[in-house]
Amino acid sequence: MTHFGIGVSTAVAAVPGTLKLALQADQAGLDLLTVSDHPYYADRLDAYAEIGVLLGRTERISGLVSVTNLPTRPASMLARTITSLSALTGGRIVLGMGVGGLWDDIARLGFTKLTPGQAVRAFEEGVRLVKMLGGGGEPVTFDGEFYQVTNLEPAEEAMPPLWTGSVGPKSLAVTGRVADGWMPGRAADWLSERYRTSRPVIDQAAVDAGRDPGDIVTVYNFPGRITTEALKNTRADDGRWIGGSPDQWIEELTGAVLEHGAAGFVLFGPGGSTPDETSAARWAGEIVPAVREAVAK
Repeated sequence: MTHFGIGVSTAVAAVPGTLKLALQADQAGLDLLTVSDHPYYADRLDAYAEIGVLLGRTERISGLVSVTNLPTRPASMLARTITSLSALTGGRIVLGMGVGGLWDDIARLGFTKLTPGQAVRAFEEGVRLVKMLGGGGEPVTFDGEFYQVTNLEPAEEAMPPLWTGSVGPKSLAVTGRVADGWMPGRAADWLSERYRTSRPVIDQAAVDAGRDPGDIVTVYNFPGRITTEALKNTRADDGRWIGGSPDQWIEELTGAVLEHGAAGFVLFGPGGSTPDETSAARWAGEIVPAVREAVAK
């Protein structure tokens, strides 16, 4: 399955538009609504409060916090949040997890500032523990460097797919060992240097862990303009996607799936902005159905 989504704002001031865009995406048949997680900013909504409300207002679309700021959301509680949302929505949730990067901001919230090495080790422990706390089974005891639980009963609800936003080589290797998917950082796509150097790290770590690299999907945050007329150049001099007409988007995304194994795309506006209503309608009504049809052939 190829996933098609849209990134929505977390701004408190944008709530009416965000609710409208979520309903539009759901009714148009998109697969994913995504929100970012920056709880240290007072003018931003809490990601899980927002995704819970958006899922409560919609019927078919799934939610994804892209990606959960793990240092501010302890793994055992994150697992409870995710399995609860899954139970409440009939499984309409994907779990995104990240190492954490803005450590001065994280520290201002009262959480311990970790070194890069500690952060990656805590990330791997967190992913492993979260996965153990869904799907029923025997009580879990976990005695790690950063996480400890004793005889904690897993939720009966299955843990949904877990995608990471790994960037550095050590966290990419964690993705290969324990995750189900990867969303390349900084909106890198399948033609980028970041992808070309990062995906092999994931694949090798998967092989070393006895896993099939093909089981780890790649889903892209993909910003760009949707224009009425075709653009002469759809990519900038540095290779980054600019956008183009619906036909140009359709050609680009179809090629990404068929030639590069892309498993999904989340639309953003230029520079990572929230797509406007017109762009969202063209994405869901013209581009996504055509790509789905082309891929199915």
